[in-house]
Amino acid sequence: MTMRSDLGTPPLNIEDYSIDPVRGFLPGSNPLVRLPDAFAEWEDCAHFLPKLLMTEQFRSLSRELPDFPVEELSSESEWCRAMGLLSYVGHAYVWCEKSLPEFLPSKIAKPWTTVASKLGRPPILSYASYCLDNWRLIDPSGAIECGNIALIQNFLAGMDEEWFILIHVEIEAEAGPAIRLLPQVQMSALVNEPELCCDQLGQVRDCVQAMLTTLRRMPEFCDPYIYFHRVRPYIHGWKNHPEMPEGLVYEGCFDNQPQQFRGETGAQSSIIPCLDAMLGVSHADDPLKAYLLEMRSYMPPSHNSFLAALEQSGGIRDFVSASEFGPLTEVFNQTVQLVEDFRSQHLEYAANYIYKQIQTDGNNPSAVGTGGTPFMKYLKKHRDETGDHLLVKE
Repeated sequence: MTMRSDLGTPPLNIEDYSIDPVRGFLPGSNPLVRLPDAFAEWEDCAHFLPKLLMTEQFRSLSRELPDFPVEELSSESEWCRAMGLLSYVGHAYVWCEKSLPEFLPSKIAKPWTTVASKLGRPPILSYASYCLDNWRLIDPSGAIECGNIALIQNFLAGMDEEWFILIHVEIEAEAGPAIRLLPQVQMSALVNEPELCCDQLGQVRDCVQAMLTTLRRMPEFCDPYIYFHRVRPYIHGWKNHPEMPEGLVYEGCFDNQPQQFRGETGAQSSIIPCLDAMLGVSHADDPLKAYLLEMRSYMPPSHNSFLAALEQSGGIRDFVSASEFGPLTEVFNQTVQLVEDFRSQHLEYAANYIYKQIQTDGNNPSAVGTGGTPFMKYLKKHRDETGDHLLVKE
């Protein structure tokens, strides 16, 4: 058994980790759409980003912006919106032209670094700003689902970019009830309640099925060619990128030494790692696992801490294996299989949307992920390792 033995310890309280009991890793309050008037010129720049990126003047225009008044930020939602705004402007500055800049101007670099430090994340566009904090409801009384959500921030805009991100937002919403249940599943196993564990795990399974169903909708409005050539170029980072081997200088920050940060990637979502932790799915030690662990530093720190706590509590696989309650094994295997299916679908999209596309620009390589890894090998490895954790009862 890998579960903890301290039976007096209650299950983890997700709200201690800034996790909403309904929305999961999405913010409990709807993301802030626009910062106060003191940030008006920056907000206007971000709002018109799809237009400005067509002018070939974005770098010069952004250097003319007033100083970003970090001192005016006063709430968590404002800090998160500031991080999203600066991340989009920063990435737009780097990737708006084929010729890459030698440095990021201090006007962007300094506030971006300050805001990122406040939020406990690197100063680069990460999944939290790209997805978790980047949506608004059309009907405030409706569900967080495609058809009732829109993005707050875009690069070039258009249906394909919008849909690509909104699919992830809906997946996060569908995962919410499962995230709430994960500590309870662990506790049921710990106190040897197989029937209760089975019921709770069945609810988690249903959430993962909903996530997979939504993921399979990606091709409805996101075309592989458009994604590769119009959406993907702006989300690359500057670590292990072939065109930026030394990284990027943030003027006036980090002693003006080049910094290497990985680009936005779904590997920065906390959902699948948390499911792995609860199920007891492990991955072999190698450079690709090290990359997966590195991605945790790009998550909101509270979510990273929750993931670590789940891992400390231990997975339920040994408990299920030893249990004589047959339905529990069945539900466990169904859940593991769905996580494997989710990874398989992601792998298929990676092949069709990236690997099979014809590279026309060194800034947007087809063999290296936006996180700077050989992603096909990475995705195949973790899919296969998930399937290896299915239980076979003799």
